[in-house]
Amino acid sequence: MARSTPDVSTTGKKKSQDSTNSVKPPLNVPSAIGLTLTPILAVILVPWYGYSVGFSLYEWSIFAFYMVATGLSITAGYHRLWSHKTYEAHPVVRVFLAVWGACALQNSILHWASDHRRHHRHVDDEDSDPYAASRGFWFSHIGWILRQYKTGIDDFSNVKDLMRDPVVAWQHKHYKLIATATNVLLPLMLGLLVGKLWGVLLLAGLLRLVLNHHFTFSINSLAHIWGSQPYCDQSSARDNGLLACLTYGEGYHNYHHRFQYDYRNGIHWWHFDPAKWLIRLLSLLGLAKGLKRPSPVQIQKARLAMQYQRALQRMEERRDNEAWREGLENAYQKFLSLLDEFNKVQQEWRQLRREQIRTTIEGIDLQRRYADLRSALKTHRRQWRMLTALAKG
Repeated sequence: MARSTPDVSTTGKKKSQDSTNSVKPPLNVPSAIGLTLTPILAVILVPWYGYSVGFSLYEWSIFAFYMVATGLSITAGYHRLWSHKTYEAHPVVRVFLAVWGACALQNSILHWASDHRRHHRHVDDEDSDPYAASRGFWFSHIGWILRQYKTGIDDFSNVKDLMRDPVVAWQHKHYKLIATATNVLLPLMLGLLVGKLWGVLLLAGLLRLVLNHHFTFSINSLAHIWGSQPYCDQSSARDNGLLACLTYGEGYHNYHHRFQYDYRNGIHWWHFDPAKWLIRLLSLLGLAKGLKRPSPVQIQKARLAMQYQRALQRMEERRDNEAWREGLENAYQKFLSLLDEFNKVQQEWRQLRREQIRTTIEGIDLQRRYADLRSALKTHRRQWRMLTALAKG
């Protein structure tokens, strides 16, 4: 995320032309000034005003609304709706997300989605990824915005579908006007309404902007440095539950890079993912449809492949390497076979349920096979955990 957040198709570790060139690219002056001054002003003015005047519940409420509206408009809107098209939304929802996404001051949907799609296509490639984590924390967090790097040159060839979207086209054309209205005019109005002008401007305007910027930027930087890789190691992306709490669910970044078409980032019920909950709620209200997600078997296979790969790596130093490798390979292939068979029977069982013919001989037999496979998978999963645990020893 950044001016733009964040399946991996290409990776690269080579030095970029920008990084090997001794002459630094020219500064992006407006971005450099804005991203330097706003944190300084927030650190000085917000505590000073809070100490000398104090903030009311009204001012904190406006701040909270702005934080949530802009944050979710980036995650559920810019990222999951437009960049990855993980679901479809009602025009009213699309306009709301476009307006408050502009308020986040992370550029228009076209710019953001174009950068983000290139990031996924060329993740970690220093010559093509706009905010490649392989170039270091500073570059991926904010440095890529401060200078006019070649990887940041506007190229809308990968967002032609979005250029045909009337809401996206409208927001792109009127981006500055929308951003000004929501960041300046609306806070002024809300502040003057109750005589709390400076309090609203400082909290909903300044502090909110700084926090949302750096929470979003942390997905490009920290989420490629800090965390686990349970689904894929073809890129630097990592899962991090703490970052998910700051970024409305975007912290499950390793999963996202493996299954970028999923409308969820946190797949389990206990995963903190407000963007997922919002999209699901909109679906229940009839305001969203076509929610995409991989099957549980696809997810299980991705985790299984990583566990198998790591177990093989750990066994390289064992004296009985070959015997362990053969046993692990047999267990892995059996697990995959069970998953495939379970998936097939599960689909057949669901079809019978839809047709309401579960009481037929065919239905009873399929139900028995389904139950047997579930039990076999449970047993094999337990054996697999024991086998991979022994490989650590």
